Amino acid sequence: MAERKLLDQVRDEARLRHLSLRTEETYCGWIRRFILFHRKRHPREMNAAQITEFLTHLAVNGRVAASTQNQALNALVFLYKQVLKINLEKISDVVRAPQRRKLPVVLTREETDAVLTHLSQESRLLASLLYGSGLRLMEAVRLRVKDIDLARGEILVRDGKGEISPADLLIRTAGEKRTSDIGWLNGAPTELHFMDKYFPEVTISDIVDALVDFSKRERRMGARK
Repeated sequence: MAERKLLDQVRDEARLRHLSLRTEETYCGWIRRFILFHRKRHPREMNAAQITEFLTHLAVNGRVAASTQNQALNALVFLYKQVLKINLEKISDVVRAPQRRKLPVVLTREETDAVLTHLSQESRLLASLLYGSGLRLMEAVRLRVKDIDLARGEILVRDGKGEISPADLLIRTAGEKRTSDIGWLNGAPTELHFMDKYFPEVTISDIVDALVDFSKRERRMGARK
């Protein structure tokens, strides 16, 4: 039986270890770039010296951020250690990408109001959910109907490995400070108190409908691929 292609082996190992799809795609991308950088040599024919050369190239010529360089390193370590089962020598003498320190830009509540007001209904619903509950972007996009627990007022967040994190991310009420306080979803089950300032006409059924629509779109996009 013919050996599977290298990137297929990488995908198999990533899924065996329950890495997220995004991590899998990122690792495959870096491994492909590493191979092309060394003129399509097979990784088995290379070692730590070639990895050092590639990582240095990223910092010096590619001018990548330190986090990007670390991401490439993690992908190559995964390739050699988990896929090829090769113990690498110590990777040293790498020219490190500089750490760029930037102050985070935080919108004021008035600026957030202005942004939400100019969004279309579906985008506004998603953005309000992000702002009101503290979800990350992909956590909100990947929400499914079963992830919303109306009885307990909770949103279950699944991490990149498909596991459910502790249900401590609760819907915040509009009357509380969004920067710190987290409260229960009170009152009638069809009311979304955490959005009643920004999107008062939205009900739980709207969120359910939106999640179903997102799910259908994701399946259609997957079918096209």
